[in-house]
Amino acid sequence: MKTQYFIAILFGVALYWMYLLYAPFLMVITIAVLLSISTSNIQDYFEKKFHSKMAAALLSSLLLAILFFAPLSYFLTNFTIKLKHLDPNTLKNVEMYIKHFIEHPPEYLHFAKPYFEDSLKDVNINALTTHSLDIAGKIGVISAGFVKNAFLVIIFYFFANYNSGSMVYFLKRIVQMSVEDAQLLIRELSVVMSVVFYSIITTAMFEGALFGIAISFMGYNGLLFGIMYGFASLIPVIGGMLMWLPFMIYEFSIGHSNDAIFITLYSVIVISIIADTFVKPLIIREINQKVHKAGVAKMNELIIFFAIIAGLTTFGFWGMILGPAITAFFLTILKLFEARSIECDLKEEV
Repeated sequence: MKTQYFIAILFGVALYWMYLLYAPFLMVITIAVLLSISTSNIQDYFEKKFHSKMAAALLSSLLLAILFFAPLSYFLTNFTIKLKHLDPNTLKNVEMYIKHFIEHPPEYLHFAKPYFEDSLKDVNINALTTHSLDIAGKIGVISAGFVKNAFLVIIFYFFANYNSGSMVYFLKRIVQMSVEDAQLLIRELSVVMSVVFYSIITTAMFEGALFGIAISFMGYNGLLFGIMYGFASLIPVIGGMLMWLPFMIYEFSIGHSNDAIFITLYSVIVISIIADTFVKPLIIREINQKVHKAGVAKMNELIIFFAIIAGLTTFGFWGMILGPAITAFFLTILKLFEARSIECDLKEEV
């Protein structure tokens, strides 16, 4: 047997066992690497500032943990606690209000009465009340699993930042890609991921802060529900409604009609229309201008939007990062094929 065949067999065996060994961590590692690519400019800034790759990687990891994972962990922990201490009478009051509203809707909503009845006939509030502790327990388990994965993402993110230079150099040698092609691939992926990551973080914080401030004046935990709204806003079209609609129903059920109308109008007009429709594109455009550099092709924002939706649908929460990354990688490969085809055509003409 030739030496190269034997080495190829050994490589295949080693690759198979490496997959078995690290299969539980593949998603976590992938997310960490993509986040590292997204925030490479922050890593570069810290590295130039402190002249230490270790310090830069530590600061970048700490910043990511504070801005991204700390609020999410806070939300999951507090939400689980609140579910465990949920008063069954609260759900019963909401159920009675909804039934009364369906049976005796306002005159201007009489036409929608059959639709309300069909939509809610399978909803069993009593079952939700009875099994609220079970639901809280399941959410607690999910929360603990997510916090664990978030911690692992931070660890792998640190190593990805600290070893980024050597990993890129090693991959270039292994793949045997030209310097120009490698730079194009890395640059395109980095730019798209940076725009997506910073846009998601900034707009979620902005809209979450708007909702949290408003809800705090009504006596609720503004920090908790602001964080919840920020993450809910990542869901296109209906994300915000998932937050303000339950508040509206609950406030109506306890007789606080003014508060219910206020949170509805505020969420729809100030957040959904003004912030999401008019301010959000300005934020994204500003991020685009700061992130994109001369000579880097800009990916269509509509493509990024659908990539995020497809990612969330296919991969869940982490899909908002995976979707744009996969799309950007695919489109960049197409550009490389296009460039090679043009080179071949020019050579044939000569």
